[in-house]
Amino acid sequence: MNFIIHKTVAERYAKHRPFFHPLVIEKIKAYLNIQIPVNFALDVGCGPGQSTVALKEIADLVVGADISVEMLNLAEKSSGIQYIQAAAEKLAIRRNFSDLLTTSLAYHWFDYKRFLPEAWRVLKDNGWLIIYNNAFYGQMKENSSFEQWVGQSYGQHYPTPPRNSAPLTWELANEFGFDSFHSEEYQNEVQFTMEELCAYLTTHSNVIATVEQGSEKIEEVYLWLVSQTKPFFSSEKATFAFGGYIWYLQKSP
Repeated sequence: MNFIIHKTVAERYAKHRPFFHPLVIEKIKAYLNIQIPVNFALDVGCGPGQSTVALKEIADLVVGADISVEMLNLAEKSSGIQYIQAAAEKLAIRRNFSDLLTTSLAYHWFDYKRFLPEAWRVLKDNGWLIIYNNAFYGQMKENSSFEQWVGQSYGQHYPTPPRNSAPLTWELANEFGFDSFHSEEYQNEVQFTMEELCAYLTTHSNVIATVEQGSEKIEEVYLWLVSQTKPFFSSEKATFAFGGYIWYLQKSP
């Protein structure tokens, strides 16, 4: 079940998710050797548009697609960027049209057996499907004991809801018509105040699932997080480890 479609979730996403996307776009630009922007790029599962805005760096026209109207209502509007309401498995884009198709922090919510053929359909020959993620490692640079709290207290209090967590392989990519597959990993750091960390944690799917199922109110979650994380902060801000993968799939001619 996808809990990321509710209005309150969209508002928290737009306010509290780190804007890491330009880092990944630079890596994409380097790997694909993009010297001039491509004509058209599609960003699937765009949420409130952070990934869509970042993609404009390497594309003349970018369209962000998301199933949630609430997310799209909060997305940043600017020249060369448009948004459409569409499911990842049924995109309102004509065949062989997109130079690039990206998806950020969303693939694990898709039905990949329907999404991958749909991505293949809308991509031009030799076009690229790029799937990337950015995970919170639960590590605080200034206090190593924070990781134990994340793995035990936080993880047990808010268990992760079911999702598609299987890694994409070359064999699977090839099965759906992609003849080139490359994977790379990266790491980054984000500085949070205690309040910023707690606000960010309320955007995690495990917290969202708890709230949307009515087990707790978001205000209660936030206060619990504050009480739990405050002892780990010895100064105003702390540094937290993040990282992820980038999967590159090229469509066969």
